Amino acid sequence: MNRVYDFLKSAEVYYLATVEGDQPRVRPFGTINVFDGKLYIQTGKVKPVSKQLHANPKAEICAFKDGAWVRVAGELIEDDRREARESMLNAYPNLRNMYSEDDGNTEVFYLKNATATFSYFGKEPEVVTF
Repeated sequence: MNRVYDFLKSAEVYYLATVEGDQPRVRPFGTINVFDGKLYIQTGKVKPVSKQLHANPKAEICAFKDGAWVRVAGELIEDDRREARESMLNAYPNLRNMYSEDDGNTEVFYLKNATATFSYFGKEPEVVTF
């Protein structure tokens, strides 16, 4: 999990894919945090991505950096604990311009049953689970 975190953090931008009915939805994200031994992302409850994850928690993350990429497939499960939201916002203090741990909008999700595939041009992929 730490290797996935390090890759996503250094890439700065990753793409999160969800589904809405039978339509895939992909958008850029930048928040990634480790809290309580799990890998977390953050969004707002008013956003479509939140509604999509609550309807179907299966998601995939993809990032590319320096000729390598990672795809992380798994379930994104909401953690409604204030401490989890606070940890994320402390890791990304610039988000405090838009979010607060107590605003009723901020939410964080952790990856569950995740499989990460690290790929490199000309090399065999490496797979890790967490």
